[in-house]
Amino acid sequence: MANNPEDAEAGTRQVPFSRELYIEQDDFREVPPPKYYRLSPGKEVRLRNAYFVTAQSVVKDAAGNVVEVHCTYDPASRGGQSPDGRKVKSTMHWVSAAHAITAEIRLYDKLFSKPDPYDLEEGQDVLDNLNPNSLEIVSDAKLEPSLAGAKPGDRFQFERVGYFCVDPDSTAEKLVFNRTLPLKDTWAKIEKKAGG
Repeated sequence: MANNPEDAEAGTRQVPFSRELYIEQDDFREVPPPKYYRLSPGKEVRLRNAYFVTAQSVVKDAAGNVVEVHCTYDPASRGGQSPDGRKVKSTMHWVSAAHAITAEIRLYDKLFSKPDPYDLEEGQDVLDNLNPNSLEIVSDAKLEPSLAGAKPGDRFQFERVGYFCVDPDSTAEKLVFNRTLPLKDTWAKIEKKAGG
């Protein structure tokens, strides 16, 4: 895979592929809304730099949440292109479950819930406008193994997610990444607008 799709001089890296993969939860819908081009039953998508896959069935937990998506893949589409020229409308990111490393991800958001934290009602102080969701911690994130050697201060773009740097709290046993800048998520905006 390219280290930076916009800069060929940044080189490439080897990324392992295996039978079981992790994908983003938002990349699958059992009942997709209109204009949803990611993975759903019977729909074919491209796994970035890998293969075309088609969702066939799902496994759910006791609460009815989808925990596995069983797919078939087209071995002729290795590298993400189909020799017969067929097109897919979505390319998804993934990581091999057998090779993934676990890290803590700290997703920082706005510190205040209002653009002007001093926009106060009577009896309030600036602390009343603190955003209780200004930090979300994902403690069990799965990342590709090439990040295992990351050092504090190293910076990365996690495609479709944002820009991250390695926190000084990181150790060889537990990597910690801080989001420094999110990327726009067009689909999330569409779903929010539709009340989904």
